[in-house]
Amino acid sequence: MDWLLQTWAELVVLSGEQVWMLIVGTILTVTFVVDVVQRFFLRKLHDHLAKRGKVWLDSFVDAARSPASFFIWVNGTVLAVITVMNNFGVYSDLVPYIQSFKSTILTLSFGWYVIRLVQRMEGHLKLYARSDDRLDEVTVEALSKIIKLIAFILTTLFFLNAFGVSLTGLLAFGGMGGIAVGFAAKDLLGNVFGGLMLYMDKPFTVGEWIRSPDKELEGTVEKIGWRMTMVRTFDKRPLYIPNGIFSNISIENPSRMTNRRIKETVGIRYADVKQMHNITQGVKAMLRAHPEIDQDQTMIVNFNSFGPSSLDFFIYTFTKTTEWIRYHEIKEDVLLKVAGVIEEHGAEIAFPSRSIYIESGEFDKSVN
Repeated sequence: MDWLLQTWAELVVLSGEQVWMLIVGTILTVTFVVDVVQRFFLRKLHDHLAKRGKVWLDSFVDAARSPASFFIWVNGTVLAVITVMNNFGVYSDLVPYIQSFKSTILTLSFGWYVIRLVQRMEGHLKLYARSDDRLDEVTVEALSKIIKLIAFILTTLFFLNAFGVSLTGLLAFGGMGGIAVGFAAKDLLGNVFGGLMLYMDKPFTVGEWIRSPDKELEGTVEKIGWRMTMVRTFDKRPLYIPNGIFSNISIENPSRMTNRRIKETVGIRYADVKQMHNITQGVKAMLRAHPEIDQDQTMIVNFNSFGPSSLDFFIYTFTKTTEWIRYHEIKEDVLLKVAGVIEEHGAEIAFPSRSIYIESGEFDKSVN
């Protein structure tokens, strides 16, 4: 201890008896050393966890690096500033406010830490969701936004409370102000709550194809925000839809179809009426043998009606695939095979025609 006292005395002499300069310099030096040590330790721990693949534990460490530096430097700086103000006696009335701010440093640092931690967890969970059907990216994004919003609100409330703002009065004022804001911005709030319902109910997720029978709305969902959802139409135009609209319209989600339906009516000539039963049975047998037709779904092939110029039978069945391009390839193959079945039975597909019958008898060419 004697050498420390001796060193301090020598420094006081060298500084021209300006003790406050030594104190400020010491505070800033210690702050710098502590920050360097914590950065070195956290960086080494981060590298160690990353090499071992401990991404979840590493999230807690990596998220702490900047908030820890913020906490250390703000504390050191506040102490140095208070030392200078007390030494010179200037702005002494501000010292209590600075002390109040100092007491909120930990709260601010923790709030920042929580937000950074949630951001890192969100990234890891989204990667995990891509390989696990029990979790989806939309839910992860919604939860992360809610947690970050709560952390921000709580941090702000504690910060204001440290400066003597009454939380009871603030909450009461917030309640009355919330009612006024609610009336003034009901559409905005409706969109925000609409976005929350989309996150909770999940009628669609990013990447899915949706359409509405109530609105001219059809395309692929690219982004679900708190206020609006962006849908990319099939002609590649972006369509921005306020979330509140989704609570008032019906939404169809073709991306979640289990099968795609083939529903067609085919007509043959009236002259081939005797072959109708054989043709429908042949088409049904062809469908039952087709590898791309789902045999567990409804399948109907029956004579349906007497048309103006054809005898019509209809085909009702489902493909196994829901992929749009593959579905049309299968449908093309089925229709061509239907035409082949009709041809095999010596019949022909009918086309619109009209027969004119002229009554036989003498035709009087005389003119009265």
